[in-house]
Amino acid sequence: MKQNVLQEKSYAFALRIVKTCQFLCSEKKEYVLSKQLIRAGTSVGANVEEAIGGQSDKDFLSKISISYKEARESHYWIRLLRDSNYLTKKQAESLLKDNEELLKIMGSIKKTMRMKINN
Repeated sequence: MKQNVLQEKSYAFALRIVKTCQFLCSEKKEYVLSKQLIRAGTSVGANVEEAIGGQSDKDFLSKISISYKEARESHYWIRLLRDSNYLTKKQAESLLKDNEELLKIMGSIKKTMRMKINN
């Protein structure tokens, strides 16, 4: 099966989030914020997968919109972990860069799909 860029990048992001949360739990003994991050960060890719299997353009747009919101939430948790010194600035900035790339891709897809549905 041919994968698309968003599918690949959201999966890679989820994997990075899992590894980051493993680090936070084992090295930093941080369990509360990391649980929030893993839920939001892995949900991005899961909802992209659901969108790909959507039953209609509206269903696709709905799932991409959920994925976008989960990426926004992930952005929040990464910043909070950085600013509370659980993640170094370098660790956080790398995750934030990947996150922002996903947000740009999904934002563009949302805009295109809204135009398609409304025409």
